[in-house]
Amino acid sequence: MGRLPPPDKLTELLADVAVMVRPQKGKGRVADYIPALSQVSPDRFGMTVITVGGEESSTGDANIPFSLQSITKVPALILALNTNGDEIWERVGKEPSGTPFNYLAQLEAEHGIPRNPFVNAGALTVTDYLIDRLGNPAGAVRDFLKIVSQTDDVWIDETVAESEFGHAYQNKAIANILALHGTINNDPDLVLKAYCRQCAIHMSVVALTRAFLPLASGGFSPILGESVVTTRIARRVNALMMMCGMYDAVGSFAYRVGLPAKSGVGGGIVAIAPGVASIGVWAPELDRSGNSLLGTLALEQFVQATDLSLL
Repeated sequence: MGRLPPPDKLTELLADVAVMVRPQKGKGRVADYIPALSQVSPDRFGMTVITVGGEESSTGDANIPFSLQSITKVPALILALNTNGDEIWERVGKEPSGTPFNYLAQLEAEHGIPRNPFVNAGALTVTDYLIDRLGNPAGAVRDFLKIVSQTDDVWIDETVAESEFGHAYQNKAIANILALHGTINNDPDLVLKAYCRQCAIHMSVVALTRAFLPLASGGFSPILGESVVTTRIARRVNALMMMCGMYDAVGSFAYRVGLPAKSGVGGGIVAIAPGVASIGVWAPELDRSGNSLLGTLALEQFVQATDLSLL
């Protein structure tokens, strides 16, 4: 694996990456199937790198909060694993799906057992699991992100949550299939509402990159000065992000970037260079798989410049 340049040169590199991806603006589209997200400016771009030593470098709109959406599936899984070890794997698999994140046919064909915790069916199952153990999954994920990022500027946007729930027709079908097969214990609408509130958590790229830093340092948070997850959990979450974090484009992302990562339809991506850094990027225009178009390109350019790819 490569090395990062000194902080001043790293900031220059991020600014250069922002310039390199600019010609691709306008080639994607924001997540207009969620009305509240369709209002986000497609011109936003922010990127942050935080080393395992705690040094931060950013460019662009890195301090503007945005909707995390599916990125929250990672801290939700961490809370589930921290709560009761490996029990969640009795309900959710660990394999790539090869299908879109809200695909129904595969879930029905496989008797209501989601392929992994990062497709929507798996995330709804994790939410159900956390309802039984923590009561308020969205609040628990928000509070966890506040603690590990050491910022209070993390909140649930109830307008986005309501907008998402009001148009979650496919996710409602998924939740009902899960209930039909006994994969979830709670009322499907209750689970879906909790999940939509979790997805509506807002924070900036800087704060998000801080929150994911323990995954780059074996579970240890340089910001807190203590471990927030075990080395075992950090390694396994990274493995799941590598295999499943970018939906049905995970193979393409591994080919282009070669780092564990998780995306969300709010336009964010956070990637992990184990032992080196956490890398966050936000650009709201999405590609056809629902991943940030410019964000993916920016990470590709960054990895080429630093040789940080694991592959």
